[in-house]
Amino acid sequence: MTSLATVYDRERERAVDPEQREDSGSDSELKLEKDGMSDTESKVDSGVPEVPVPPDDTPEVLNKALSGLSSRWKNWWVRGILTLAMISFFFFIIYLGPMVLMMIVLCVQIKCFQEIITIGYSVYHSYHLPWFRTLSWYFLLCVNYFFYGETVTDYFFTLVQREEPLRILSKYHRFISFALYLTGFCMFVLSLVKKHYRLQFYMFGWTHVTLLIVVTQSHLIIHNLFEGMIWFIVPISCVICNDIMAYMFGFFFGRTPLIKLSPKKTWEGFIGGFFSTIVFGIMLSYVMAGYRYFVCPVEFNNDSNSFQVDCEPSDLFQLQDYALPSIMESVTGWTTVHLYPFQIHSIALSSFASIVGPFGGFFASGFKRAFKIKDFANTIPGHGGIMDRFDCQYLMATFVNVYIASFIRGPNPSKVIQQLLALRADQQLHIFNSLKAHLTEKGLLPALEEATA
Repeated sequence: MTSLATVYDRERERAVDPEQREDSGSDSELKLEKDGMSDTESKVDSGVPEVPVPPDDTPEVLNKALSGLSSRWKNWWVRGILTLAMISFFFFIIYLGPMVLMMIVLCVQIKCFQEIITIGYSVYHSYHLPWFRTLSWYFLLCVNYFFYGETVTDYFFTLVQREEPLRILSKYHRFISFALYLTGFCMFVLSLVKKHYRLQFYMFGWTHVTLLIVVTQSHLIIHNLFEGMIWFIVPISCVICNDIMAYMFGFFFGRTPLIKLSPKKTWEGFIGGFFSTIVFGIMLSYVMAGYRYFVCPVEFNNDSNSFQVDCEPSDLFQLQDYALPSIMESVTGWTTVHLYPFQIHSIALSSFASIVGPFGGFFASGFKRAFKIKDFANTIPGHGGIMDRFDCQYLMATFVNVYIASFIRGPNPSKVIQQLLALRADQQLHIFNSLKAHLTEKGLLPALEEATA
């Protein structure tokens, strides 16, 4: 039986398109992988059906214009042209404002979820699992309701308190969210079918892991956006820069393989992408830190019922003098430099984007190799699916959110006031008297009264 499976695998390798074979590694690498696997592992791998490879959807105009080039250079031009188009679209949605950015993040989240769930459905379609896709989308709706309901309560508190239905939904938000999830859980239990129990529980886990990766991270992206558009744009731009520059350095100078999961990734591309991203992050931060539109937190104006981005920039976005180390002073001849403190933080963001961020791509590569597919989908010619472009962005979003909470954000007075207003009158009075006694003891209250007088 093992020999028949081996013969089948060899015949399938010969039938693979050369360009696809290059993507999945050299013939020798494939042979070593097969030789290194035990019989049990081979059986497990061969038991996973392959997802059909999406057809080439490169626009006919590009196919005709690049028909005289080799597949390597054709792919380079297609990726380059589509990359420029996506960057232009990114600038356009930034110009449209934070509300449009939030809608785009939500659309990207839904598309990424659809691509991953479709892979699961395509792989196990022959089993005809009941309610799998319906329950997957239902759980997506439940999780989004939970996360975005929390966000609405935090950032639109005055609006929520003004409308009776919204106030009720806000007060019992977590109970409603739990009830919705519990309904989906019961529907899953009722859909269990004899002989497919294990597979159904496997797909139940598949859906929940997908929700954890996609929905949670996209929610963190929106939270970063509310801290100021610079916390949204700079991290995303650093990941894009690292992806582009690593590809460029690897394409022209790459010789040394970096990791077996992605045979095309090279050390030359990894190192070149790192230094390019650091320089890019510092320069982009310098440009953006001078504009209130980018550095001010995104707040909801209750009077105009619209988002506004206007404030007095914090010290993080005020130019300061920094003394250079003696070594750099001897090289440059400068004793001090004018920098925004955010530029120093951008070095941490750029470093993560270029050192740890690519591991999101490696993780995605391992996932695709496990199911013998080249891309998550064929949405973007030359790039694959939306998830292929955002595999590193989700990891970056978590880091930025943790970084802001750890090193940047202090207590939020507006949230404290929201919680105080939700208390009973006697509780509010008790807190007022306690705070008054505390300020009087510290000697601050007389000074405040004199200032107001």
